[in-house]
Order: sequence, then structure tokens, then C-alpha cells
Amino acid sequence: MTEMLSAGSSLLAADDSNAIKDAINALCAPHWFFILSCASITVFMVGYRRFTKPGFALFAVVGFTVFYALSALDSDFRSIIAKPDNVPITMMIYLVGFFVWLSFRQAAINDQNTEMGRPLSEAGSDDKVLVWPDLVYIELIALVLCMVFLTVWSVVLRAPLEQPANPSVIPNPSKAPWYFLGLQEMLVYFDPWIAGVLLPGLVIVGLIAVPFIDKNPRGNGYYTLRERPFAIGVFMFGFVILWVVLIVFGTFLRGPNWNFFGPYEFWDPHRPAALLNINLAEIFWVQWLGRGIPMEGWGPLPTFMVREAPGIVLLSFYFFVVPAILRYTIFRKLGAQMGFVRYALMSQLFLWMVFVPIKMVLRWTLNFKYFVAITEYFLNF
Repeated sequence: MTEMLSAGSSLLAADDSNAIKDAINALCAPHWFFILSCASITVFMVGYRRFTKPGFALFAVVGFTVFYALSALDSDFRSIIAKPDNVPITMMIYLVGFFVWLSFRQAAINDQNTEMGRPLSEAGSDDKVLVWPDLVYIELIALVLCMVFLTVWSVVLRAPLEQPANPSVIPNPSKAPWYFLGLQEMLVYFDPWIAGVLLPGLVIVGLIAVPFIDKNPRGNGYYTLRERPFAIGVFMFGFVILWVVLIVFGTFLRGPNWNFFGPYEFWDPHRPAALLNINLAEIFWVQWLGRGIPMEGWGPLPTFMVREAPGIVLLSFYFFVVPAILRYTIFRKLGAQMGFVRYALMSQLFLWMVFVPIKMVLRWTLNFKYFVAITEYFLNF
């Protein structure tokens, strides 16, 4: 009887564990993971004064570490995080979390000091450091510690060296280095000319244009969130959501055949994943109007212009009309401060940044592929 009771309790415990794992796997589906990440960043920024208190931060770190350690008991989860290539990504998660917390903690202190009429934390600080002996000693110590760390790392973790390159044998999944996983993830949702050229180019242009677009003198030289909520919010979304989260996607959730797998799922290379990709033209002409896709032009309009008219109109509205709507609604104050040229540049960069997650969510939920597919000229958008 005792053996039967113990076996029954073990079975119940296993069922509970499997139920928890199934729930976590479901929440790690790309659309839910993305939505929860955005919600977490939003809640954190709204309540940053409470969430950046040392006690809460310590609780979050300990809780995440315990969760990570318990998850490592699962063989599938352990096989993913224990790969030598993936160990630095775990470290990256901790480091990004720490520095985000540190910056928002200092912002919370400064905002509170400003409200109470007290000087900022950076006020009166002397940042001057002598090269000799102070800086040289610090760099020497950092060099020694870094060498010790890398030596221990190279002994404990074997370098993931593989066989010489063979064009007939392709790894599955074939992944780029971790710092390019975000761009590789973009290739799922956009054509190569957009994912590999246009979007990185917009990022570079945006970074160059930031000092000219945002001339707000507040927040220069000290940490604050109350005085720069829009700028910091955009940065957090672009960096954490559209970069760090995509790296986590590519590292831990993208498996064989570039399919999504939950953290406790076996990476089965034979798992079927039939995707019926659909374009906006098919949705508009076939599903909504109940007719075939136009195969001939209308008057002077060529065939592709008629076929892709819904997408062309929609994208034109998004990139040319929406900025004007935002100028007189949400961005009324920013538009008045920036002027026409700076606002036009800022709004286009902002809309492109928002367009990326819109396209991603549509792909995850509706298998949506292109707004405009002009295959005659290899121009797909």
C-alpha cells in the first residue's frame, strides 16, 4: 500500500510538472513572448521607482536564478543552455538586466531629488581621473582579472569547433553568430534587401540623427526618466525588445528548420510545420471581395499596380498620413518643439520601428507574408 501511495504521488508530481512546462512552452510562443516582454518593459518603466528598489531587484534576481536552476533539471532545457555558444547569452541576460536596473535606479533617485528640491546625484561630482597612477592601475587589474576569467572559461567550456566547412553538409539549425541573430530573425519577416540593408541602414541613420532630432537639454549629463520618457521609452523598445529579445528568440527558441520550440520541448528536426503564407492581395481580393486576384491591368495601370493596390494604399496611408495624424494628437507637443523637418524625420524612423513588430505579429498569428508583392520586379514589402 505504501509503495502504491508513493507511486501515485510521484505520478501526480510528474503530471503537475508537465502541466507547468506545457504552460511555459505555450507562453513562450513568439506572439505571447513578445507581448509579455513589451508589457513587462512598460510596467517596469511606469513603476520604476518601486521596482528598482534594491530589495525588489534582489528578489527578482534570486527568483530568476532559482527558476533557471530548476529548469536546468529538464534535459531538453539543459541541452539548449549548456551549449558553449549559448552560455554567453545567459550571461548577457543578467548583464542587460543589471545595467537597465542600475540606470533606472539612478533615474529614480534623481527624479525624487528633483521633486524634493534636492541636488542631483551627479551634482558636484569630480569625474577627473589621473592617467598615472589611477587609470593605469585600474586597467592593469582589469586586464589580469579578464585573463583569469577567459582562461578558466576556456578550460571549463570546450570551444564549439566543428568539422571543416562542407557545402554538402549544412547544420540544422544553421545560425549566425549571436550578435547577428537579430538580423537573421528579421529575414523571416522581410526580404533580404529590407532585413539586411534597409533596416540596419535606418538604425545607423537614426543613431546619427538623434542629436539633431532631439535637442531637449533636459537629462543631459544625469539620469532621469521623468524629463525624457519618450526618448527613453523608444530606446528601451528598440534595444531590449527589437534586439535582445530577438537574440533570445534565435538562441533558445529557434530550433531545426528554424521552427519555434518551447524551452522544454525536444528539438525534433522532423516536426512538420506547414505554413500557408498569405499576402494582403489574397486577403483583400479573395477573402473579402470573394473574387479572383486581378490578372490584367486597368487602363494605364499595369497588372501589378492593380493587384497590389490594397497594399500600396495601406502603406501610403501608414507612412504619409499617420505622421500627420500623430502630429496633431499624440505628438502634438513634440511636433511643435521639433518643427516640420525634424518631426518628419523622427516620425518616419518611429513608424519604421513600430512597423517591424507589426509585421512580426502578423506573421506569427496569420502567416501573413507581404503587404506588397511585386514579383515581376523582385520588390516585396
